Amino acid sequence: MFYEIGKKHGLPHDPWKSCVVPRPIGWISTLSAAGVPNLAPFSFFNGCGDFPPHVMYAPLGRHQDGGFKDSLVNVEATKEFVASMCTSDLREPMNVTSRHVARGVNEFELAGLTPEPSTLVKPPRVKEAPIHIECRYVKTVELPSWSEKYPNFVVFGQIVGIHIRDDVMTDGMVDILKVKPLARLGYLDYTVVDNVFTMPFPDAGTIDRAATKPRVPEPAE
Repeated sequence: MFYEIGKKHGLPHDPWKSCVVPRPIGWISTLSAAGVPNLAPFSFFNGCGDFPPHVMYAPLGRHQDGGFKDSLVNVEATKEFVASMCTSDLREPMNVTSRHVARGVNEFELAGLTPEPSTLVKPPRVKEAPIHIECRYVKTVELPSWSEKYPNFVVFGQIVGIHIRDDVMTDGMVDILKVKPLARLGYLDYTVVDNVFTMPFPDAGTIDRAATKPRVPEPAE
């Protein structure tokens, strides 16, 4: 079948989110200007850029109490956030933190999760998660929208520190089969990463990647 975006497709549900899968879930924690923690999951989340590394998440729509979502308002006010990795074991509390609640509600408490101090930024991490990515806000990009009631924003942050729990490491590498990350599919469907295979780069024997990688800039005097 083919359908044009914005026109009727004749299906019971729009299938487009099933066509970009699986999507990692960024469990984004921020602090309000008053210091109130907020925690929300985003399946429009991913890594972007590598030197230095960045991540992005997309706080779409508006808050039920008016204005923009807390995950956008907070990060623009305080310039920091943490992305904790959601795993199969944490799927139920993750789902709780996706609830639409009043401003000022602490989702850590709502979901029975433990806030843990970060190292380089102020927003807390989800202690129960095996991996945490500390980030400093870079910018917000507003994408086109068909409705003022449903704005499309993308927040970019530069990664400044990463916590990895020792028990999910094997031989010095993150063991994804121990982590079992949760990922979003289309509709109300999710999946778990429980199968891994390795493929070498086809040009691995012809390109010296170490020689072509940019040199880390010297710290400023």
